[in-house]
Amino acid sequence: MALETEAKSLFPRVIGTGVRRLLARPQSGFYVVAERRAELIGALLITKEWSDWRNGDFWWVQSVYVAPEHRGRGVYRRLYRHVQRLAARRRSVVGFRLYVDHDNARARRVYRSLGMKETRYLVFEQLKPGIRFFTPSRKHRR
Repeated sequence: MALETEAKSLFPRVIGTGVRRLLARPQSGFYVVAERRAELIGALLITKEWSDWRNGDFWWVQSVYVAPEHRGRGVYRRLYRHVQRLAARRRSVVGFRLYVDHDNARARRVYRSLGMKETRYLVFEQLKPGIRFFTPSRKHRR
């Protein structure tokens, strides 16, 4: 997914450790997967962000992936609707957020069709020195 959407080859050791750590800390988030005949065809990750303004959690939709041969068939829509049903049962959840590459027009259309709206905010980040979790793909190296 990271290679396809951001031209980043993730370090397997880092992502594997990260997945195991999340699974050991369910209060931090959870994965939702879609299967068809015991085949994994899609997944997303929910992480939680506390909002003091709203006195509740935003659920961040992250690591969205649908296998190429299953795209355009409503797999993500079903995953997202499932997450919405889970959140409806929890008073602490105040809404959903996600970030998407500004050039990913297809994903932006899907998110809008599900009722999400673009906000006026941009995402900024700064990694601590020495934090490395990927290498750029060959075609994107300069």
